[in-house]
Amino acid sequence: MSGRGEDCIERKRQEVKHFYPTDYLNFFLSCIGCFSVHRTPSRQDFKMSDADFEQIRKLQQERNAASAAKKGSRTFDKSNQRDDTKASLTDALDTTLYDRDNGDKYAGYLTSIPAADEDEEMGDADNSRRLVGQYTATRSQIDEFARGSGVEEDDLLAGRGEKTNRITDRETDYQKRRFDRVLTPTRADPFAANRQAGAADGADGHSYRDVMNERDLEREEMRVRQAIEAKQRDKAVDGDIVEHKPTLKDEPDKENQEAGSTEAATGRKRRKRWDVVSTEETAESAESKKRSRWDQAPAPGGEVPRKRSRWDQAPAATPVGAQGLATPMHPSQAPVPTLYGADAARYAAISDEELDAMLPGEKEGYKILEFPPGYAPVRAPAHKVMQTPLPSTGFMMQDPESGRAVGQQIPKEIPGVGDLQFFKPEDMAYFGKLADGSNEDSLSVEELKERKIMRLLLKVKNGTPPMRKTALRQLTDNARNFGAGPLFNQILPLLMEKTLEDQERHLLVKVIDRILYKLDDLVRPYVHKILVVIEPLLIDQDYYARVEGREIISNLSKAAGLATMISTMRPDIDHVDEYVRNTTARAFAVVASALGIPALLPFLQAVCRSKKSWQARHTGVKIVQQIPILMGCAVLPHLKRLVDCIGPNLNDEQTKVRTVTSLAIAALAEASNPYGIESFDEILNPLWTGARKQRGKSLAGYLKAVGYIIPLMDEDYANYYTGQIMEILLREFASPDEEMKKVVLKVISQCAGTEGVTAGYLKEHVLDEFFKNFWVRRMALDKRNYRQVVETTVDIGQKVGAGEILERIVANLKDESEPYRKMTVETVEKIVASLGAADIGERLEERLIDGILHSFQEQSVEDIIMLNGFGSVVNALGTRCKPYLPQIVSTILWRLNNKSPTVRQQAADLISRIAMVMKQCGEDAYMGQLGLVLYEYLGEEYPEVLGSILGALRSIVTVVGISQMRPPIKDLLPRLTPILRNRHEKVQENTIDLVGRIADRGPESVNAREWMRICFELLDMLKAHKKGIRRAANNTFGFIAKAIGPQDVLATLLNNLRVQERQSRVNTAVAIGIVAETCAPFTVLPALMNEYRVPELNVQNGVLKSLSFLFEYIGEMAKDYVYAVTPLLEDALIDRDQVHRQTAASVVKHIALGVVGLGCEDAMVHLLNLLYPNLFETSPHVIDRIIEAIEAIRVAVGPGLVLNYVWAGLFHPARKVRTPYWRLYNDAYVQAADAMVPYYPNLVEEGIDRSELAIVL
Repeated sequence: MSGRGEDCIERKRQEVKHFYPTDYLNFFLSCIGCFSVHRTPSRQDFKMSDADFEQIRKLQQERNAASAAKKGSRTFDKSNQRDDTKASLTDALDTTLYDRDNGDKYAGYLTSIPAADEDEEMGDADNSRRLVGQYTATRSQIDEFARGSGVEEDDLLAGRGEKTNRITDRETDYQKRRFDRVLTPTRADPFAANRQAGAADGADGHSYRDVMNERDLEREEMRVRQAIEAKQRDKAVDGDIVEHKPTLKDEPDKENQEAGSTEAATGRKRRKRWDVVSTEETAESAESKKRSRWDQAPAPGGEVPRKRSRWDQAPAATPVGAQGLATPMHPSQAPVPTLYGADAARYAAISDEELDAMLPGEKEGYKILEFPPGYAPVRAPAHKVMQTPLPSTGFMMQDPESGRAVGQQIPKEIPGVGDLQFFKPEDMAYFGKLADGSNEDSLSVEELKERKIMRLLLKVKNGTPPMRKTALRQLTDNARNFGAGPLFNQILPLLMEKTLEDQERHLLVKVIDRILYKLDDLVRPYVHKILVVIEPLLIDQDYYARVEGREIISNLSKAAGLATMISTMRPDIDHVDEYVRNTTARAFAVVASALGIPALLPFLQAVCRSKKSWQARHTGVKIVQQIPILMGCAVLPHLKRLVDCIGPNLNDEQTKVRTVTSLAIAALAEASNPYGIESFDEILNPLWTGARKQRGKSLAGYLKAVGYIIPLMDEDYANYYTGQIMEILLREFASPDEEMKKVVLKVISQCAGTEGVTAGYLKEHVLDEFFKNFWVRRMALDKRNYRQVVETTVDIGQKVGAGEILERIVANLKDESEPYRKMTVETVEKIVASLGAADIGERLEERLIDGILHSFQEQSVEDIIMLNGFGSVVNALGTRCKPYLPQIVSTILWRLNNKSPTVRQQAADLISRIAMVMKQCGEDAYMGQLGLVLYEYLGEEYPEVLGSILGALRSIVTVVGISQMRPPIKDLLPRLTPILRNRHEKVQENTIDLVGRIADRGPESVNAREWMRICFELLDMLKAHKKGIRRAANNTFGFIAKAIGPQDVLATLLNNLRVQERQSRVNTAVAIGIVAETCAPFTVLPALMNEYRVPELNVQNGVLKSLSFLFEYIGEMAKDYVYAVTPLLEDALIDRDQVHRQTAASVVKHIALGVVGLGCEDAMVHLLNLLYPNLFETSPHVIDRIIEAIEAIRVAVGPGLVLNYVWAGLFHPARKVRTPYWRLYNDAYVQAADAMVPYYPNLVEEGIDRSELAIVL
């Protein structure tokens, strides 16, 4: 060794004061360059011990193993570990904010943003080649995601970025086509008995013939329009030159004819977030050159394009007053021009008083002229006044009291309406008449009626709940007086308003629902108007909106009748607009469910066989498809006729008709499963023949129908037809169509589930192609097919066994694609959970555990799927997991110390899942180690993680036992007491469960004083919102009371009855009941009854509430204490305070239900005599408790005795007396009708002899 090398070693040793084992490797490598190359250095040259040399050799091996692993692995990455897991008990400062080592905690972070568009490359990026192609977005897409397109920014600034309740904001373009429909004129009523109620005369209304003629005209217009378009296309194809003007120049688009674009259409760009200058082009600008993405060279005379930076551009002037909008806003969204200061006074309306003050009057010889007859002043919109936009002068606080502060005058108060919750500008179009100040004495009866309806609708739509309830009742009661015409003419336009919100629509639909019952057949002329408004609800995204729509149409069909519904909806069946046909079909299905399928079947048969138009056949079949979707198995009695109705359409010349027919058959088969195969006999042959002829979407429909029919067949037929259809399925495995993939997966799943299909057939013909085509990475990224692939694989696994499936997918657990690994883990979890691990071989078991561990460690986003999969596999393998437990435990310990809270939470949850398996394997040492680590992490700051840690501790305490628990319980429980104050529900529930386990199994480990402290902490938990927390607190309270005895706990609880807070007294009453149940009632009842003697209302009510809970908990044990508490209940039932009597009745109810059949009838009759005078209480709470107590006594003593009290009041002349008696009689009739028969009164003396009642069978 050269002298230079020895000096270097000594120098390095002096520099490194604290030498860790991991630093030896770096030390060794740094010294290599200092040695002479003449000979290999030996151990003596380093002057180190054998232990140090072995340590370096071991570290070298670990380094080589790490370098051999793939790059980017998250397994045992030390950069993810926490080094501050122990919380200091002496420091009061937050070390994450105030560093102790004065180091730069921002080291490694960029301190500036690059000025150019392209970010600098990371120096440590992984540039190695991969077998799987890596794809990324284009530069423009990344820029758009990073900076936004400007549209979202504008929406947020305008207040439209947040979620609104407006219905149109969430509707698709298809759903918005409802605005294309208009409220048609009133139809003529052929049954014409309702003309007096405001309906149009039959002579004036549209007849069925008029409507059909209109439909024919619309179809002819559509035909001519299509012919013209076809002719123009043919001209273009034949070579005729058609001169077209440039469309991408300065012309506004068709929808925005009135709005001028601020940018040339050819140069239109997305706005960026980084203050990019936006240029405006005037109408006189020269014609711009058409851009092409291939024009890389600059135009002649143009400047050379340079690299753009987002920092070196000056910001443009901010547009004022919504100028520069490329697309005009809807009038409801347009800002109202608002003027302030002198300008506001200048352009505001001037009152008559102000004009009189400014202008000379009659004293000066001037006179105010009257308007000439018939003169109507031009009411120009407010925004027309401001021709020139004024510059903004800054912010100004608006005065809410000033009526001139807003451009559009919104009334502050509507005469005759009262205080509304809100009044929107859009409401003025419908309710403006109420604020015009007209003299109602000069109005006609019809106008007065119209204004009355307006006021009531405004109260319903915008009023407070009490106001709304009253208005709704008035509308319902006076519906026939108002008439159908005035009502619907105001309600239906409101429902067509584009700015309508969910709550407003719900209220208006409720109004229609209520008045339909009252109007009954008066609604017939308005059926189509109502359907135009209500049918869009049937395709709404909201489930409850769809239910509302079905209910309205159902009630409408019952009110108007089948003939009116058919004659009204028949013209829409072959409407030119597909949207109208779709909603009409769904409405007809609702009519069928309301009036019965047999009533509609003749009409459906005629429509499905229509020769006039294929649209009618298509709509008729769609009605049949929607009926089973709506009614389910209720179609079974009519299945044969429905199938015969649509069967011939399988051979229709129109592809759309054939497709919808196959889908309708699939819906019928699905609804009738597992019955009804006989009804499909006639269509099996055309269905199978058609499946071989069809392609594309038609084939998907046919396959879907076959898939739902095969499970209905017998085994032999199912096996045969599965073999026939499998050829087509195997061919379509490789189809790129997403819809076809979903259908194929569903059919495979259904065929695999039938008894006629054997496991051998699936292994031989299906499995290879199935895994080849569907178990690919792309399927894991497609959320629509992801779920179906997993379910189909599990269904196949049910037939072929778990081992066959796992053998084919276990290799995917180590795939590079995380979504693919996640899909594999979910499939493994479902297969193992349902089939177990009995047929998993030893080699497959090793690969499965290895793959699950790899997937668990390599997940970038912690998912419940991985946790469930890991837990299911370990629990299914049971004791076979023992060789792998050391590796699993080391993984858990490593992840418990991770910086990410979700990783720590997942590791703690995994302990809860596998604790039982670790106990079965006899690994108590690992359990103790995990218990100690979890105990150290009880200072966790994230409540979700802390809850999981407590759950893991609870699982360990449960399986290990109190005596073997590490740390000891005497150390663990004091750490849990402060955690009880944590308000997080998960933390509360797991902490209380853990304390309850300790109190149940090892109460002697902790002194009584600590248990008392926990008791007081638990009192607040008895009022928790979550039921699981209340239940856990109840059980734990009982365990603690049993552990330390009821005396100390009871004394504290009785003192707690004196507090003022009602919730605390109720909690105390619950706790007393728990103590009585756990420690026997005789330990509690004497003290409780003695406490009732305290002349304080709160204490007595608390005692009664405690007795109520006590007798509810102890059940049949109450028979020993009935006579002891009867005097106390006597006093409570005759007390002046209503709450006393109410609570005492509740006690009687629980006592009576507990002593049924135990011989306490005399006490029950005595209490019944005290209860009966309270039957006429007015408070609903009191009367409900009284009747419940009487019903409980009826159960205890039998209905005959109680009915003797009831007969006297059933026919009393006073209605207020009869009402509670009939309520008692009806309840008895519902619950004990058979037992009442022998006790009916004998009326022989009155001449009424009913001898059949005396017959006893």
